[in-house]
Amino acid sequence: MLEHLTKETFKEKVFNFEENKEWKFEGDTPCIIDFYADWCQPCKIVAPILEELQEEYGNKLVIYKIDTEAEQELAGMFGIQSIPSLLFVPVNEQPQMAMGALPKDTFKQAISDVLKVEN
Repeated sequence: MLEHLTKETFKEKVFNFEENKEWKFEGDTPCIIDFYADWCQPCKIVAPILEELQEEYGNKLVIYKIDTEAEQELAGMFGIQSIPSLLFVPVNEQPQMAMGALPKDTFKQAISDVLKVEN
């Protein structure tokens, strides 16, 4: 089961934007953050792929979900215009955003290239 983040849990686990101006990842495991909405059809296509990836990668990777309707401040902070938008967050580098319903192979490539995680 993927973890849903609120503003408070986002600050603890990903980035405390109230304390830091520059990006500083709070976690110690690379993560993907799925910005989605319940009414979004492409988001529904991506959801089971993310569940599968979490199972396959286990504790090498964390996948979070942020409901853009409930957490409008977080969505606004990242300039989310279209959903799904997926933020790939490596441990020691800048995060990278991807948009749209990506196929599983594309996720695996990004997990390898951006997050430096191999399955």
